[in-house]
Amino acid sequence: MALFSLLMAILAERLKLLPESWQFDSLQTWLHQRLFAGDDFYSGKVSEFKVLAALLLPALLVYLAISLVEGMVWGLVSLAVWVLVAMVCFSHQEQRSAFKRYIQAACRGDIQACYRHAAELDCSSCLEAVSADELGLKVGQSVAWINYRFYGAVALYLIVLGPVAAVLYCTVRFYDVRQKALQQTTAEFKLPYVDAILTVLDWLPSRLFAFGYVLTGHFHSAFSRWQKLAFNASSSARQIITETATEAETIPAPSAAPVCLQPTLVLLGLSKRNFVLLLALASLLTIFGFIS
Repeated sequence: MALFSLLMAILAERLKLLPESWQFDSLQTWLHQRLFAGDDFYSGKVSEFKVLAALLLPALLVYLAISLVEGMVWGLVSLAVWVLVAMVCFSHQEQRSAFKRYIQAACRGDIQACYRHAAELDCSSCLEAVSADELGLKVGQSVAWINYRFYGAVALYLIVLGPVAAVLYCTVRFYDVRQKALQQTTAEFKLPYVDAILTVLDWLPSRLFAFGYVLTGHFHSAFSRWQKLAFNASSSARQIITETATEAETIPAPSAAPVCLQPTLVLLGLSKRNFVLLLALASLLTIFGFIS
C-alpha cells in the first residue's frame, strides 16, 4: 500500500488534481483557526497543552480513521484512506508557484522580484545579505531543502511508518514554517515543542536523504562532507541537506545574467535524481517484502 499510495500522490501532485482547499496546508490552516479561535496566537501567548494538541490531533484523527476502516471491503477502504492521506500530504502548489515566479523573474532579469519570490519560497533562509551572483546558488540550496522537507521526509515516513507518521511530520512542519514566518517580524516568537519534536523527526531522515545526494552526485566529495556532518550530533537537518547537495554537484560559475539560474537548475536536477532513487529503493523493498 505504501508504494502505491506514494505513486498516486506523486501523480496527483504533478497533475494538480487536488484543489487548493484540499491541500495539507489549507486543511491544517482550517483546523488551526478552530483550535486557536479566541487565542492571541500571534503574540505567542498560547498554552503548551493547546500547542501539543494541535501537533498531535491530525495524526490521531488519521489513526482513528485507519483503525475504523481496517478490513472493510477486502482492504480497499484502507487503501483509499492511505492514498487520500498521501495525496493531501504531497500537494504543495504554493511552493511550486513561488519557484515558477522566481524562474520567470530571473529570465526577465528582475532582481528585486527574484529576491521577493526567493523569500516566498523559503522564509527560513536569510537572503538580504546575499549578492545577486550568489542568489542562484542560495535558491538552489533552498530547492534541495524544500525537496527534502516537503517530499523526501514525507515519503520516508509514509513508506516506513505509514500515513499517521507522515501526517505528524507535516503538522509539525506546518507550525515550524508558521513560526519562522512570524519570527521575521517578531524575533522572540516561539512555540513550545515545535523545535524539539521537529529536530527528532528530522534527525534520521535528513541523514538518509542526504546520503541519496552522495549516491546520485559526485560520490567522493559529497561522501566526505556527508560523513563529517552526519556523525556530528550538532549538525542541523538543513545544514546536512544543503551542504551535501552542494558538494554532490559541480556548481557553474556565475554568468553575465543579472541572476544566474545555472546553480539553481543544477541542484534542482540533483534533487529530482535523488527522489527517483528513493522511489527505486521503495520499489525494491516492496518487491522483496520488506515494506507492505
